[in-house]
Formats: sequence, C-alpha cells, structure tokens
Amino acid sequence: MNAMTEQLHSGPGPSIGAILIDSGRLTIDAAERILRLQQEQGMRFGDAALQLGLLGEDDIQQVLSRQYDYTYLAADDDSISSEVVAAFKPFSPVVEQLRLLRSQLLLRWFDVDSGGRALAVLSPDAGEGRSFVAANLAVVFAQLGQRTLLVDADLRRPCQHRLFRVPDKHGLSSILAGRAELAECIGSIPRLKNLSLLPAGAVPPNPQELLSRPQFSAVLSALCGRYDVVIVDTPPAARTADHQPIASRARGAIVVARKHLSSAQRLQALVRSLQESGTVVVGSVLNQG
Repeated sequence: MNAMTEQLHSGPGPSIGAILIDSGRLTIDAAERILRLQQEQGMRFGDAALQLGLLGEDDIQQVLSRQYDYTYLAADDDSISSEVVAAFKPFSPVVEQLRLLRSQLLLRWFDVDSGGRALAVLSPDAGEGRSFVAANLAVVFAQLGQRTLLVDADLRRPCQHRLFRVPDKHGLSSILAGRAELAECIGSIPRLKNLSLLPAGAVPPNPQELLSRPQFSAVLSALCGRYDVVIVDTPPAARTADHQPIASRARGAIVVARKHLSSAQRLQALVRSLQESGTVVVGSVLNQG
C-alpha cells in the first residue's frame, strides 16, 4: 500500500475506498486510479469510481450504508426472502411508506408517554399483507437503530421463519407449552443489525389455548423489557379468535387491509372488537397491490 492508498485508511472512520478494499470489492490498483481522477478533477471518490466504470451505483449505495451504519442487503443476497423488500430496496416507494408509518408509530405509540413497546399487526383475512407489513416494519425499525424483535404469533400458518430463512423447530409454541426457554428460541438476523426473530415454532393442536395462557403475557412482558420495539404477527382475525389475546396483551395494534380485497364490514368489526377489548388501534395500513 503506497502513500496514495494509505490516505483511504486515515481519518476517524473508514472511507468508502477503504471499505471497498477491505471487503475485496476493489483492488489497490483500481483504488489508485480512482484517487488520481478524484484529485485531478476534485470529485468525490464514488463519482470518480462511477466515471471510470470500476463500480456501479449499487456498490456505492452498499458502501454508504455501511459507512453510515444503515444496513441493507445486495440484490443477489439470498439469505433473506426478497419479500422483505425493506432489506433490499430501502429507497423504494413502498419502503418510504413504511418509514412514514414508522414515524407515526414512534409519535403515537413507541414514545415515553404511551409506554408502548409491543404492537400487534392484524388483518381480517388472509392475503391482505399482514405478515409482509410485520416483517418489513420490523426491518425499518431495526434500520433506525432500535433493538427490534419480530414475533410470529400465527401458530396456525406461520411464515416469518420462511421469510428470514431461519429454523422453526423451536419457537413461541415451544415456550408456551413449557418445552423450551425464551433464550433458546430467539435468534438474531445476522445480516440485519438490531433485528431478532422469535419464530412460531411447531404448529400446535391448540393455538388459542396456548395464546390465552398467562405464560404468553409473561413472555411478552419479558420481551418488552429487552427490546425497544416488539412487532407481533398474527393469524387472520376473521378465521379464528387467536388475535384477541395477542392484541390484548400487546395493548396496541395496527390493522392491515388490501385494496379491492378487504371487506369494509369485516374491517369495521375488527376495529370495533379491538376497541371493546381495550386495545389501542394505533393506525391502519392500506396495501395497494
């Protein structure tokens, strides 16, 4: 490494060039070419690299995310399902809407005055995007630096373990049945800083009975003491009553609907039942797709 490339590793934090060299994405010779053009033209390192064709826009965005501690994944990363769009396309319109929702929730629920820590994500029926919203909302909270836990409390047709590509041998059902400890079942998502997942575990024959046990309240209380944000995915509300103990113990909920699919009557009935049980309906989400 000569004097020119040594300057990439100087300063209080790693430069774009240093990160690219250390990760093997850029050779020292290529970095020197970029530095020469940068100095000759008075350009930013990334702009010089793009002009020389040595890096693509995705490369620049990836390294900027590392430099500013804003984690997201490359398009070809298959460690997580592409349905978790916030992990791959943080600047897309749908993720911008999720960030707007995040801001509203921080003001209305996850603030000091309300004391909210857990939030149930509900919808009347299947196919309305409830699990999609829960997964991606958890990611954008984690990207904000919040210690975030996603709980899959759909003990009938769980899917979060599939989205995040983690084992589901043990999970919430195991804990509630007294077959596993909390620490055994929670796993961090290695590629997404600040995000952990408690999968549903094995599908039990008695999901509503498990969720109605005092243990679920104790588990949720313990989790709220460890994490800044706890997002809870739930089963469809119109098909079972499983959502009732979940929402009641979370204390707060958002309701998800899909355009041209969701029934207004079922939505109103769900909101009314939540309010009657003392659950705070913090907001609603309309899926356009």
